[in-house]
Amino acid sequence: MTEQTSTKSATKIAIVTGGSRGLGRNTALNLARRGTDVIFTYHSNQAEAEATASAIRKLGRKAIALQLDTGNVATFDTFVGRVRKALAELGAEKFDYLVNNAGIAHHNDFEKTIEAELDGLFNVHFKGVFFLTQKLLPLIRDGGRIVNFSTGLTRITVPGSGAYAAIKGAVEVLTRYLAKELGARGIAVNTVAPGAIMTDFSGGMVRDNPEINRRVAEMTALGRAGEPDDIGPMVASLLSEDNRWVNAQRIEVSGGMAL
Repeated sequence: MTEQTSTKSATKIAIVTGGSRGLGRNTALNLARRGTDVIFTYHSNQAEAEATASAIRKLGRKAIALQLDTGNVATFDTFVGRVRKALAELGAEKFDYLVNNAGIAHHNDFEKTIEAELDGLFNVHFKGVFFLTQKLLPLIRDGGRIVNFSTGLTRITVPGSGAYAAIKGAVEVLTRYLAKELGARGIAVNTVAPGAIMTDFSGGMVRDNPEINRRVAEMTALGRAGEPDDIGPMVASLLSEDNRWVNAQRIEVSGGMAL
């Protein structure tokens, strides 16, 4: 049996960073619903990670939670070793899908943003994505898929979001280069750019602040703020064979914001 044939018949395995909460959690659950086993990372809340792993297992799939600070590149070699062990637990040597979702929020005017804030954003959202993907490349199957999370703010300008959006813009450029350079291995790489979503991101301001929620709804063609279930199923679908010919794209999932 060829490697390609055995890959098609085997259970798919995904790695989702920041998979214990928010959009990462929703993506992990929707991948599980499609029959994918999930290795996901969490930053510090082990109880939250265990709850997510339990939810995935209730869907009939295997789940392994690994702690990782995606802003600390020095820990990535050790993390890759832990991924190898996790894959062995799942009866595999390689995985199929990488979702670079983990992130931190930032809201500050350009004039007030300090170096430490910018460094923090850069380390998590760009440097972390760059080097974690690089370190994991030997473990990604040929024909695999990578999705990098960006933001609707790379298209829409909102005061106080310049630093965050600019670094996410760098991720979008990186995505296109990865698609080009990894094409020889049959690996498709795309960007998903959510609009304003009702999660605990940014302190839950879209979910918990009625005024912000109303303003988002008014500027969205479909008339409401986004929900996690608007994003996770789309990412799971994008990673599937149904979308195998989608590559090097920025796909905004915002319900039509600021049209």
